[in-house]
Amino acid sequence: MSQRFHIRQSEQNDRRWLSMLIDAMEQVSRPEIRNVPCDKQVLAAVEAQLARPAAPYSCYGSPFSFRN
Repeated sequence: MSQRFHIRQSEQNDRRWLSMLIDAMEQVSRPEIRNVPCDKQVLAAVEAQLARPAAPYSCYGSPFSFRN
């Protein structure tokens, strides 16, 4: 029973995350927001973050493999 609840809670969190992502994308696609210049420090921080290699086991990854 607790496993089923855990799955449902996980699905609910996934849907909430996706809904928040869609809302954020809709907000930044508005012309009045797109025309606002971005802070150079923010751009530099994002560029530095994207330049780093991805973690092999992020919060959505798994250290387990189907290959043995």
